[in-house]
Amino acid sequence: MSKETKSTSPVTRAVLGVTALAVIAVSANILISSLGVGYRKADFTENKSLTLSDGTKSILKDIGAPVVIRYYATRSSNYMPQQLKIHMKRVDDLLRGYETLSGGKIRVENLDPQPDTDAEDSAEIDGIRGQRLQDENLYFGLAISCLDRTTTIPFLDPSRETMLEYELSRAITDVSRPSKPIIGLMSALPIQGSPGNPMMGQQGARPWVIYQQLAQSYEVRDLTMTPEKIDPSIDVLLVFHPAAITPEAEFAIDQYVLQGGTVIACVDPFSIAAQQTAGGRNPMMGGGGVPTASTLPHLLPAWGLAMDAKVVGDRSLGTQVNESATSIAVLTLPKDNMPQKDDVVTKDLTSVTFFLPGGITKTDSKGLEVTTLIRSSVDAGLVDPQKASRLDPSIGTSLAKAGHAFDLAVHLKGSFKTAFPEGNPAKKDEAQKDGENKDGKKDDHKLDALATATKPGNVFVIGDVDAFFDNFAYQVMNFGGSQVVSAVNGNSSLLMNLVDQAASSPYLIGARSRAAIARPFTKIKELEDKAEASVGEKIQKFEDKAKEAQERLVQLQAEKPKDKKLYLTDEQESQIKQVQKDQVDARKAVRDLQKDLKKDKDKISNRITLLCVAGVPVLVILFGFVLFLKRRVSTGAR
Repeated sequence: MSKETKSTSPVTRAVLGVTALAVIAVSANILISSLGVGYRKADFTENKSLTLSDGTKSILKDIGAPVVIRYYATRSSNYMPQQLKIHMKRVDDLLRGYETLSGGKIRVENLDPQPDTDAEDSAEIDGIRGQRLQDENLYFGLAISCLDRTTTIPFLDPSRETMLEYELSRAITDVSRPSKPIIGLMSALPIQGSPGNPMMGQQGARPWVIYQQLAQSYEVRDLTMTPEKIDPSIDVLLVFHPAAITPEAEFAIDQYVLQGGTVIACVDPFSIAAQQTAGGRNPMMGGGGVPTASTLPHLLPAWGLAMDAKVVGDRSLGTQVNESATSIAVLTLPKDNMPQKDDVVTKDLTSVTFFLPGGITKTDSKGLEVTTLIRSSVDAGLVDPQKASRLDPSIGTSLAKAGHAFDLAVHLKGSFKTAFPEGNPAKKDEAQKDGENKDGKKDDHKLDALATATKPGNVFVIGDVDAFFDNFAYQVMNFGGSQVVSAVNGNSSLLMNLVDQAASSPYLIGARSRAAIARPFTKIKELEDKAEASVGEKIQKFEDKAKEAQERLVQLQAEKPKDKKLYLTDEQESQIKQVQKDQVDARKAVRDLQKDLKKDKDKISNRITLLCVAGVPVLVILFGFVLFLKRRVSTGAR
């Protein structure tokens, strides 16, 4: 073999190798796509915005019956806005991921509703209404079905892109369940209404509006305030103002949480609702009725939380409660006081209003993950509940700042430990009375009690009950015996969001909104802002000069004799010409600035395009060249 052949042979082999590699890569992509596993890919985006969450993957894994997603999208129209076309491609990719990861349990039907077609009729049946544009109906929505249950997302709004995965996963969970989720209710307040007494001429009380809303979507079971045991099959336990709760009832809640249950506990140091609807009383004063204060004396400390008997006052968040009074203990909490910006529970809330709420403080995490959903400002302090309920103005002048913010709603999750290490308090009392343990016998009251969690649980604690009282959360009007209800704040949405999330699936609890795929070009935005600021300054200078000239002309006209016609002096004509010249110069400067802006944007765009198109191939070539030189040196050394 000649030296020339030896010198060219490695290069030839390298070219053939690269060509073969390209053929293999293309063939592999075609093969993978044909096998339907094309969703398997690496996600290098900053927030993993192209990757389905672990919660969604768990939901897809647990699906029983097949789910059909009818995807209505008008693709053949020339009037579909560009923004929707871009969003449509992202939805395509998301649905492809659901279909692939479900292992055949989810089937996506792509439908393009055209006028007078079966696809358009199907969209109407599913409740997907077309958006009218240029005398044409444009469809862009989803209908999710399983067996005889169907739910819809009527319009896939690009502005709600970050919520799409959560809404779709929740819809899949809802339709694939064989029955309604079950809400267990423990409440010392008559939120489910009360029957009247015809003999005494007493009319029954209507259920609270929040209870009516829950009953429409869920099976609500009244467990009373003294359940011996709570069925772990209950999806969510709503503990609503547990005034004077017994240790035995707390033990039942404790054991439910240790089995992976979800609890939403609304406690309150002073409930106006209890005072008005249940003959509320101060527990220190005795008397009948439901106590105005409620807490979970054994469970809260075991969960690493504490709540003071006083209520939170906050001057910076105080609310005007009537024409003449503002209460610092009625807190209107805006978005800034909801620190979890991407939590689906609070993401769409504008504000909530809490009435004499309790301040929750963290004492010891107990190994749990604790997340603050709503909190006061750092200007908050604790005030007397009795004075606050009477709108006593002295609480405003005497408020002493605590020096820190108070949590008003928190979420705890993880493996809980029992608040009753001694076992069931009811059986313990019985054992002590019977003297069964005096001879060193085994403690029977501990046999059926869990000490540690068998599954991770979830607990939400809200330091207010009145926030969901009809008088404070809704405007309720009666017309001919029927109610017309409208929410007056975000309070009802807060509770419904919590229940909806927890009852749909444990995998959705604490879910975060999906990271946005769209990423703004921050550098270009900076250039545009700088240019606009400069243009604005020039325009303002021109307008000031024009205003000065106009005022000068008005002044000259006022000074001229009434019997003479207005004529322009050389000085006035010079001023007008100067103003016109300034106008032309300003417009020219604006045009020049816009040209420079376009050049800078094009330069950045070209640089990014070059990096994307040529950068990766160049890196591959350099890597191959380095590898070739290394092998050449290694071969020469032999």
